[in-house]
Amino acid sequence: MKEVVEILARALVDQPDKVSVNMIERDKSCLIELKVAPEDMGKVIGKQGRIARAIRTVAKAAAAKQRKKVTVEIV
Repeated sequence: MKEVVEILARALVDQPDKVSVNMIERDKSCLIELKVAPEDMGKVIGKQGRIARAIRTVAKAAAAKQRKKVTVEIV
């Protein structure tokens, strides 16, 4: 899941070297924190949050295979 979010984020931004993904695991859930450069924040969020919603949907689909719940936060 972490790798999926990282690949998607690096493809979207202008400064892929400043993309940082941190994953905090719990029992049946995990939290993924996505950090990007301030200039690239709008590209990751998208108009009306559509790209952020799409990233969360893909992460949830990857987590469903492992029977976990995932939360993606863009910091």
